[in-house]
Amino acid sequence: MNGPHDLGGQMGFGPVVPEKDEPCFHAEWEKRALGITLSCGAFGAWTIDESRHARENIPPADYLAASYYEIWIRGVETLLARHGFATREELLSGRKLEESAAPKRVLKAEMVPGALAKGGPCDRPVETAPLFAVGETVKTKNFSPTTHTRLPRYARAKTGVVEAVQGAFVFPDDNAHGRGENPQWLYTVVFGGGEIWGGGADPSLSVSIDAWESYLERL
Repeated sequence: MNGPHDLGGQMGFGPVVPEKDEPCFHAEWEKRALGITLSCGAFGAWTIDESRHARENIPPADYLAASYYEIWIRGVETLLARHGFATREELLSGRKLEESAAPKRVLKAEMVPGALAKGGPCDRPVETAPLFAVGETVKTKNFSPTTHTRLPRYARAKTGVVEAVQGAFVFPDDNAHGRGENPQWLYTVVFGGGEIWGGGADPSLSVSIDAWESYLERL
């Protein structure tokens, strides 16, 4: 979707200035925000793609004014209410006011190291062969869905070259909305600087993205 999160290539936001010796957390509450997000995700009620879409739907003014972990918490609040774990009134009051949905599983403290080490692999088998090959020239499709997508705005309707076939993975555009995993082949596609930034771009620059098969078409 074309939301405030998709800032690649957008003007007016200034340069990215990395913070020297940046700490993992800038405040104690950010540690709790991370812990709450991971423990709620372990409920098994939503996917990582649905959680991303929940953050993307934060109103633009609120999104751009919020810090990284504020965005995470607002996304979790949406998911907890959507799936019946807490009402808006409970989230505001900080107290349980009525019976709620039961999680499929609960992430206990002793389970955390193993769960983090395991991660959440999203590679899946598919029966079809890859449609595109390394070295092939392709063009990304031009679309602006209101639903979740991993194809950034700056890379739509652009011509590039397939650099690698990464394997088959869960298709986030469907998985974010309960339509199943529907895995597809995933490709690394490289675009020249001029294709992305137009005339005057540094010809030595290039941009690579990982693009699902349905994002691409042959020229």
